[in-house]
Amino acid sequence: MRRSKPPERPAKVKEQQESYSLIDERYEIIGGVRYDFLSSPKYAHQKILTNFYLAFHGACCQEGEILLAPMDVHFDEENIVQPDVIYISRERLDIIRDGFVFGVPDLLVEILSESTGRHDKTVKKKLYEQFGVKEYWLADPMYRTVDQFVLREEHYELAATLQETETLVSATVPCLAIDLSGIFPADMRQ
Repeated sequence: MRRSKPPERPAKVKEQQESYSLIDERYEIIGGVRYDFLSSPKYAHQKILTNFYLAFHGACCQEGEILLAPMDVHFDEENIVQPDVIYISRERLDIIRDGFVFGVPDLLVEILSESTGRHDKTVKKKLYEQFGVKEYWLADPMYRTVDQFVLREEHYELAATLQETETLVSATVPCLAIDLSGIFPADMRQ
């Protein structure tokens, strides 16, 4: 008995299926070292990211540009990162060119996750401090807090650790005051 070959799939279906499996690589370069993103963000991370965007947009859309990851920020050739939230004041919008950010944003936000939390608290914090990012926030979904770091005399100072019941007032972006109760979702689905 002879086995028949399965029917050949039409080229268009094959092409479409292959395109679904192609996922662009996401990585950052810090100090010339490549750091790969090992997994996509979870629901809580993305919900917090969305809520930060809405809060930034509601308060400051006329005063500057609010961008979300993935968006490359080029500090120089050896330091290219993708912060979760990027804020650039209207006076400094010239650092956006050729589809990317080339320069130092006014404020950056990172949302901690199991895979990136340690890196965000150490390597990226040091990098942002080195390049003069005026304000850096670390949002912690597990503890529902935000650490607010402000650049003072070339070093970050922890200005506040705020709980979800408090309002975060930016030290460097005058239009920005965020009620954190609207940032952390009530339903923290995994």
